[in-house]
Amino acid sequence: MAQREWVEKDFYKELGVSSDASQDEIKRAARKILAENHPDRNPGNNAAEEKYKAASEAKDVLSDPAKRKEYDETRRLFAGGGGFGRRFGAPGGAGQGGNFGGFSGDGADFDLGDLFNAAGQSGGANIGDLFGGLFGRGSQPRPSRPRRGKDLETETELDFLEAAKGVAMPLRLTSPAPCTNCHGSGARPGTSPKVCPGCNGSGVINRNQGAFGFSEPCAECRGSGSIIEHPCDECKGSGQTTRTRTINVRIPPGVEDGQRIRLAGQGEAGLRGAPSGDLYVTVHVRPDKVFSRNGDDLTLTIPVSFTELALGTTLSVPTLDGKVGVRVPKGTADGRILRVRGRGVPKRSGGSGDLLVTVKVAVPSNLEGDALEAMQAYAAAEKASGFDPRAGWAGNRM
Repeated sequence: MAQREWVEKDFYKELGVSSDASQDEIKRAARKILAENHPDRNPGNNAAEEKYKAASEAKDVLSDPAKRKEYDETRRLFAGGGGFGRRFGAPGGAGQGGNFGGFSGDGADFDLGDLFNAAGQSGGANIGDLFGGLFGRGSQPRPSRPRRGKDLETETELDFLEAAKGVAMPLRLTSPAPCTNCHGSGARPGTSPKVCPGCNGSGVINRNQGAFGFSEPCAECRGSGSIIEHPCDECKGSGQTTRTRTINVRIPPGVEDGQRIRLAGQGEAGLRGAPSGDLYVTVHVRPDKVFSRNGDDLTLTIPVSFTELALGTTLSVPTLDGKVGVRVPKGTADGRILRVRGRGVPKRSGGSGDLLVTVKVAVPSNLEGDALEAMQAYAAAEKASGFDPRAGWAGNRM
């Protein structure tokens, strides 16, 4: 996008955030607007589609720190400066209201917007490049390159086990994609774009005015460097059509809640065969009734009886891949964590975390018959043995 368009658009307003909003605030606001106005949820709603496009454009700039900084600096430079239509006239000094005199050798008006038009077509030149070009010492115009498609974002929800083990899943998207009729070239099948004769494919025209040199977008090809004489009937020469497509996505093992996965080349199609943008998939993980995780470690709490802790036992414990036997030593305390090496969540670097098993005593709510008599006999024997679970517990406060 050209700097001129940046000044004319208020991306912060599009997202409903202040100009000093944090990156997290910007992303949350954009995510909400994109979700509410997504084409899948608003079929045939042109207003929602425009809001979706505007929010996507704003997020693309503001969520990138480098683009946001350039955007903010550009807007500050021209804030209150009369806009792009302001003219700098012939010599006149201070009596001319502060206009810059002598910019042009023949006294012709100079439109500052021309600078931005020229810069925007070269991929976003900085202000130094702009004024360098004005005085004939700027860098040479670079050949026009096709505009890459925008990055897209979507969300998906996974079960805990799917996120931990990885899963292949279909993902349905509605977005601009390469035209299937012309394969993204923009030209009618059987024809092809030709190199613009006006700029020889550079997209830029150089001209001299007095002692100064200027560069501006080629009027014949509008800065694209090519001309389509016979536009595609389906996409009208843009090389794009909006369509719903289904792609197969491989979610890697160990993905965490809120993590973003980048799918290269699966975003919005570029204009006239330019490379597509990327697709970023934010993963939301549903909680599991048994498992939780702590980093790469898989955690669970298993109910046990008092006698299993007192006498020791071997427990059958579930893992991501079947069951495993966990030995409980004699005299294990309630709440102790038992570690099973290598049976946790797969790591990105290879291997897996550990399985952490917490034992928790389950107390019977009602004892009757032999169980009650046995428990009473045990309580008496325990007391007679001198065992006191609260010995030394409160010091001298008891």
